[in-house]
Amino acid sequence: MNLFEKNVQSKNNDVHDSGMAFMFAFGGFATIYIIAQIFDLVAGK
Repeated sequence: MNLFEKNVQSKNNDVHDSGMAFMFAFGGFATIYIIAQIFDLVAGK
């Protein structure tokens, strides 16, 4: 066992952190999509 395995900086569950990162990324892309749809509706095609 090396030094990094003995002295862990964060003991959080990785699943929780990964879920939060996924929701953040999904929310960002969804926001971009919604803004693009609003511009499309306003432009009137």
